[in-house]
Amino acid sequence: MHKWQKLVSFIKKISFYDALKQSLSALTASLITPNRIGDYAAKAVHYSKSFRKRIVLLNLLSHMAQMSATLIFGVIGFSLFASKYSMDLPYFKLGRMLALVLSIGLIAALGIKQNRIKIKGFEPSKIFEFIRKMPLKIHLTNFSFSVIRYLIFSYQFYFLLCIFGIDVSYLNAMMIITTMYLIASVIPTFFILDIVVKGSIALYLFDIVGVNNLTILCITLLMWILNFVFPSIIGSFYVLNFKSLNVVPDTQRE
Repeated sequence: MHKWQKLVSFIKKISFYDALKQSLSALTASLITPNRIGDYAAKAVHYSKSFRKRIVLLNLLSHMAQMSATLIFGVIGFSLFASKYSMDLPYFKLGRMLALVLSIGLIAALGIKQNRIKIKGFEPSKIFEFIRKMPLKIHLTNFSFSVIRYLIFSYQFYFLLCIFGIDVSYLNAMMIITTMYLIASVIPTFFILDIVVKGSIALYLFDIVGVNNLTILCITLLMWILNFVFPSIIGSFYVLNFKSLNVVPDTQRE
């Protein structure tokens, strides 16, 4: 919530309560949409029309920072995990897939930069200009909060492992947890099915180190309830009252 408050401060000062309200309603909306696309609309609806494109861009930057943290820690964790445990993975196919994704991303980025690829409602040149105008401090704050959020979620999983009496070292647990988040992050799915995806991945990875499947299922379910179900229930109140929201007017722009 504080992360979103800091990001939005680039175009409009909002209170922590407003950031909390927008984040919770966005989380609720994301549960029923593929790849959390409802998150963008739910946050944008809190603002007047002239703000909405910039709100969508800020939300995109927020998700990109979170994905960057997931990739950085995930690649490190996966490398350590793969070097310590024998995993029967099709590395050649994974390498080809990664190369394909990187190639598509590079081509898309070049196309957008040269205005050859159009994004409905957005001019690529203005997108890059908007990002360049953002102070470095905001970018660093955005990434810092993303790292903190990632570490909290990771440690929460490890803490639950300890609560359930699982005898696994912190390093081994983190190697598996970061690998799990990495794999889950690249699988497109409905957010409400996130527990199924993460649960399946967790079962496979923790089975390698001999952790009981039922325990992992319980921990995954608890994580989902604590971090998504409870906040979404609160956020549903704001979603159901979208029409009565106090939309930020143009005259309040900073």
